[in-house]
Amino acid sequence: MKKTQLLFLSTIMGLFFGTGVNSQTKKNTSKNPAVFSKVVYQGDDDIYKKNPLKADEFYTPILQGCYPDPAITRKGDDYYMVCSSFAMFPGVPIFHSKDLVNWTDLGGVLNNVNEFNPHDTGISAGVYAPGITYNPHNDTFYMIVTAFSGGLGNIIVKTKDPMKGWGSPIKLGFGGIDPSIFFDDNGKGYIVHNDAPDKGKELYNGHRVIKVWEYDVENDKVIPGTDKIIVDGGVDLSKKPIWIEAPHLYKKDGSYYLMCAEGGTGGNHSEVIFKSNSPKGPFIPAPSNPILTQRYFPRDRANKYDWAGHADLVKGPGDKYYGVFLGIRPNEKDRVNAGRETFMLPVDWSGEFPVFENGLVPLEPKLKMPKGVTENKTGKDGFFPNGNFTFTENFTSQKLDYRWIGLRGPRENFATVTKKGLQINPFAVSIKEVKPTSTLFHRQQHNSFSFATTIDYKPASEKDLAGITCLQNEKFNYVFGVTKKGNDTYILLERTEKGVSKIIASTKIDLKKPLRLQVKATGDNYEFSYSTNGVDFTNLGGAVSGDILSTNVAGGFTGALIGLYATSANDAQLQ
Repeated sequence: MKKTQLLFLSTIMGLFFGTGVNSQTKKNTSKNPAVFSKVVYQGDDDIYKKNPLKADEFYTPILQGCYPDPAITRKGDDYYMVCSSFAMFPGVPIFHSKDLVNWTDLGGVLNNVNEFNPHDTGISAGVYAPGITYNPHNDTFYMIVTAFSGGLGNIIVKTKDPMKGWGSPIKLGFGGIDPSIFFDDNGKGYIVHNDAPDKGKELYNGHRVIKVWEYDVENDKVIPGTDKIIVDGGVDLSKKPIWIEAPHLYKKDGSYYLMCAEGGTGGNHSEVIFKSNSPKGPFIPAPSNPILTQRYFPRDRANKYDWAGHADLVKGPGDKYYGVFLGIRPNEKDRVNAGRETFMLPVDWSGEFPVFENGLVPLEPKLKMPKGVTENKTGKDGFFPNGNFTFTENFTSQKLDYRWIGLRGPRENFATVTKKGLQINPFAVSIKEVKPTSTLFHRQQHNSFSFATTIDYKPASEKDLAGITCLQNEKFNYVFGVTKKGNDTYILLERTEKGVSKIIASTKIDLKKPLRLQVKATGDNYEFSYSTNGVDFTNLGGAVSGDILSTNVAGGFTGALIGLYATSANDAQLQ
């Protein structure tokens, strides 16, 4: 799927804007809950086995799994980074770091379902392409983003301290997508964003423009009549460049720089830069564009990283510039299951224009730590992990880890931590519906991984099902769970492709005690297994293809999710 679909959505946003509040609450859930415990997610990618870290190194991507469209800002020694989340909830994940290496997950910026409610949006709608900027003139952080839900459109939220939460969304009076905000030395504000060309001036499919608005900082709104197109099409309009987007403004040595993505968020993705004497242009492209891309290399190269673009810059430790950007790590069949991830590279801005260091050669998995950073604590002391890691969740804390997320609604509406584990009270909704589901999700963060959980559950009817799901979207997913047929209990594996479901395998089981469920992927091959004694596992359905969990097959802009799932509206009926 191309980004054309989301751009098309920007012209019909009303179709996706729900007006009601989330109807799924604890009051209308089933009285037959499922209890999950002893979750273990383990990554096992060869790239990390073959490239162990030295003492002064760290891995990129810095955020593995579906964390695309990164934006970053800095106040003093504190760095904050946000990413897209689409219909996942809460919206706009945010991370904090003191050194650009070790990151802490702060949850989601948009965490009030009464203000951001993606309850009726497809998984690739919701909210995406955020910007985050610290304004030193009023000591305030701004997060600006496009939201395809609740009639919001482009919105901005503010805070004095991202650790303490954010204010309510403020609707902004302009269209388009991918907004970011910039504050000049004199405190004046500007917003730049992607938009369609003026009516009647679209020259070809994928022709887009970058606009700038003056921003009223006191009243938090764009100033009517100040909008201006500052880039038409891209670096060279005569070459029909496509999807100029994700703009960011910077100021250095008295000049203004506009950095954008160009080429679409796929194999032709790149980052380009322009320069001007004014934030309102005219902007002249650098002669060295692109400054970051992976599009020039053989498609069948080993250890392939690709799709690099949609970047943002920040001055890091020692006043050295760094850039964060999205990229992918496809599996051995060149499929993208883990989604678009957040990568990092140092940036050389010793000349007139910035250039991503080693951003025009095949990307490598390791970087040298910034100057003065002495310890890589990723995966330790509460810092977010990367590389190959094991995440164990016993649900012993009343506060769920932020990496557990809901889909189209808050996880608190269906999940409760109990003495026995995590209790999911099933909604009368299946994962094939465009509604909030009673599913606690964890992102797939590796091409090769295992995910296992113990489930204590006794279905009362054929409408009851609980287990695990591997999901790319509502029309492409696997369900591996326990249900009922007559008086007997069964475990089944169901594959849904293009919205058509088929039970691959099923078997009758005797649930005398909790069941252990496991999915294990080795690249494109996924295997689902169960154990009735916690030790010996039985495969169900053989090795199945992960094709439907890739964006290549399923489309969209998210990565695969692995969920603890329960429903009282099961439609996987055994014959």
